[in-house]
Amino acid sequence: MSHLDAFGASLAIALSAMTLLWLVSLARRDASVVDPFWGAAFALVAWGVAALAGTPISGRPLLLLALVSAWAARLTAYLLWRSRGKGEDYRYRAMRERWGDRFPLVSLGTVFLLQGALVAIVSLPVQHGLTAGAVGPLGLVDVVGAAIVAIGLFFEAVGDAQLAAFKADPDNRGQVMDRGLWRYTRHPNYFGDFCVWWGLFLVSQGGAFAWWTLVGPVVMSTLLLRVSGVALLESTITERRPAYAAYIRRTSTFFPWPPRADR
Repeated sequence: MSHLDAFGASLAIALSAMTLLWLVSLARRDASVVDPFWGAAFALVAWGVAALAGTPISGRPLLLLALVSAWAARLTAYLLWRSRGKGEDYRYRAMRERWGDRFPLVSLGTVFLLQGALVAIVSLPVQHGLTAGAVGPLGLVDVVGAAIVAIGLFFEAVGDAQLAAFKADPDNRGQVMDRGLWRYTRHPNYFGDFCVWWGLFLVSQGGAFAWWTLVGPVVMSTLLLRVSGVALLESTITERRPAYAAYIRRTSTFFPWPPRADR
């Protein structure tokens, strides 16, 4: 399977899955169903490309599929747990109020199909690793990449668990989480995601380097830092939690670093 064929298959799989999920959202009147599916979509694309390409599930392809599936399973399970019983997320409620009767079609394009396209683009390294990059034995680059993915999974899982425990304590209501991993970075979960996708990129290059697959981790990094991650979360948080300003002064934005003295 050529790179173009792999991308076309990924795009078809992701967009088809997101369209079906959009129909589910209409039936449930809840566009939030898209959030837990974000991680699962990457696993679906990876396994779909491997099946369509007839890739032997061993060596590098096996490592990539295992790493993507582990990341996807953890993220999907966590988001399903976090959203249980809470109804539609406030972002989609705001969109629903803004667009009224046009919301179903607007959500199809700007929420579901957009995310499907992003899944296909971000997963470019995985597509390469499952096709042209599948050749050759595992080596040092694969080991380093897998180690970076493991670090990312650690930051995501531990960071999310620490935040959930913090929020579960009524005494912490309105307070700023600055303990555990959150003492060293204001966004350990996003940093973890960053590590996962750069690690997957390295693993995918072990068999054959493809410079254009850099688009995948670069797009994911941009989303995390400038679009839907750090920038979106911190745009209004200081208004809701005044103590967050002091937290910003002493804590690294993204990459883990010992806290500075608060001034």
